[in-house]
Amino acid sequence: MAYIVFARKYRPKGFDDVVGQEHIVSTLRRAIEKERVAHAYIFTGTRGVGKTTTARILSRALNCEKGPTPDPCGECATCTDILKGASFDVMEIDGASNNGVDDIRELRDNIGYSSMTGRYRIIVIDEVHMLTKNAWNALLKTLEEPPQNVIFILATTEPQKIPATIHSRCQRYDFRRVSAERIASHLAKICEAENVPFEKSALTLIARKADGSVRDSLSLLDQVCSFCKDGLSEKEVREVLGLVGTDVFRGLMKDIKEKNQASALSVVEKVLFDGYDLHEFTMGLQEHIRNLLFARIPGALGSRGIDIEPGEAKVYAQESEEFAEADLLRMADIIKKAEQELKWSAYPRFLMEVAVLKLLHLDTSASIEQLLKFAAGHSVEDVKKKLN
Repeated sequence: MAYIVFARKYRPKGFDDVVGQEHIVSTLRRAIEKERVAHAYIFTGTRGVGKTTTARILSRALNCEKGPTPDPCGECATCTDILKGASFDVMEIDGASNNGVDDIRELRDNIGYSSMTGRYRIIVIDEVHMLTKNAWNALLKTLEEPPQNVIFILATTEPQKIPATIHSRCQRYDFRRVSAERIASHLAKICEAENVPFEKSALTLIARKADGSVRDSLSLLDQVCSFCKDGLSEKEVREVLGLVGTDVFRGLMKDIKEKNQASALSVVEKVLFDGYDLHEFTMGLQEHIRNLLFARIPGALGSRGIDIEPGEAKVYAQESEEFAEADLLRMADIIKKAEQELKWSAYPRFLMEVAVLKLLHLDTSASIEQLLKFAAGHSVEDVKKKLN
């Protein structure tokens, strides 16, 4: 049997399997139980958060031979046909390639026929924001007076491009980005099911790289599992995903503290020489500075759960004592600005080197309390030198 990738193998089969979208799942379940299913929905959210998957689950819930039920059996002929994508009652249309008025007119003509085996005919239009103006006008009439037992589910990553006249005739559900903690926990269950040993920090890196997308995290996990030999380690995951190690950032922060310009600039050179992407480097440096900043706030790192392990949090706490909060905030601003300008720069290396030099020449902040304490035991000249 051909290998099935994790993104397909572990695609949710029921509402309870959808990760991080409880507010949507509970609403749809109760709507089915109370027989208050709308004729049109808009599912919005970033890629890989469960829009099309939830649409398929809703299709099975409504057409299951034991339903309508919020818990479709997954075994009857209707459920299995929908799972295989072979059901005549569930149409999935790509709005990007079928975005013309003729496509919508053809769809409108087809939905007039009664369902073959299920109770409802369900039309799922993915990337619906790609429809043309004339196509929207053709669809609008159908949504105003929908045929009996026909349900539209419009999935999109850009809801602002959907006309207000369409919005007003649909129920909108906003799918959230899934937190790194939830994704890492989900990946841990999959690793246990696949008998793959792992380090929590390795799964955390994958979860952060996925940027809120469960599907992306599964694809990344698949890739990493193919590379790693005896389980998932943080070192190997960083190598596969092209992530700069924390030791590089710690060395850079030490150079900044010691005002070691040559050593700090060599970090940028080494990052490029080792083949890392500068954008990934700036994102990692921002994350490192954020952890240092949070380490100065009692309990802040500990409250982030699986994101930072206790031993790692202790190291960050020790390192953060070398910098004032105000200094870390200004460093974060410099790196954030560099990250925003990096994508437009014709010479990204020089831009990053300038950002590092700005960090090196950053004046050290001192609180009023510290200055008063220093002034109490020193002369005016000493205080002036301290300020300069």
